[in-house]
Amino acid sequence: MRKTARKGLNATILTVIMLGVGLQIAFSRSVTLNIIVMLICLAYLLYCRVAPQKLIIMLLIALPLAVGSWWSFIMFGVGDRWHSAWIYGSRVYAYLLLGAILTLTVQVKEILISLSLHAKLSETFVYGLLASFNLLQRIRQQFKLIQYSAQMRGKNYRPWQPALYLRIIIVALHWSEDLAEAMSSQGFSEGYPRTRTFEDPLPHWQWGLALGIIILYFWAAFFIHPW
Repeated sequence: MRKTARKGLNATILTVIMLGVGLQIAFSRSVTLNIIVMLICLAYLLYCRVAPQKLIIMLLIALPLAVGSWWSFIMFGVGDRWHSAWIYGSRVYAYLLLGAILTLTVQVKEILISLSLHAKLSETFVYGLLASFNLLQRIRQQFKLIQYSAQMRGKNYRPWQPALYLRIIIVALHWSEDLAEAMSSQGFSEGYPRTRTFEDPLPHWQWGLALGIIILYFWAAFFIHPW
């Protein structure tokens, strides 16, 4: 099985950029750089043909968080309250869009496999996460089944009741045993080399691009100090 051709950077490179720039944003105090990150991320998402409706909904959902952060510093901040308010308000969207360039353009399976190939992420950990994501649909179905069976006994389980989640956890534990047996029957052995059927090319220039972006942001944030 070969990797399906798509637009954009490799998933590992996007992860490196997201972590490298995201960590620096936490210590940077620049509204200008937050806005630049937002604009570049938006441009990349549009380049990857992410639906504009999805982007608009995502930005609107985050609006109360951004406004809340902005308003809290206006009301209770000290020193240059306006600058701090805009820093933390824009930081919400900078983090949101920085994460979106990975999560909205690459599938979870591709992210995990790419990290296992290029970042030496544990294959046991990758297979475990893939199994968890593949079980999400079954968990939703089990959630409804438990509610229906409870209603037949004259009970109603609400989403906030612990008894509902206790039953789901018990079912999931049984599934984990079945999954472990299925993986063993298919020849999976922890620590042993595996046959790879997934190709994920990663050009060297993308590593250079990621390193350049991280260094450029560091230089701008901590040496130039834009507003």
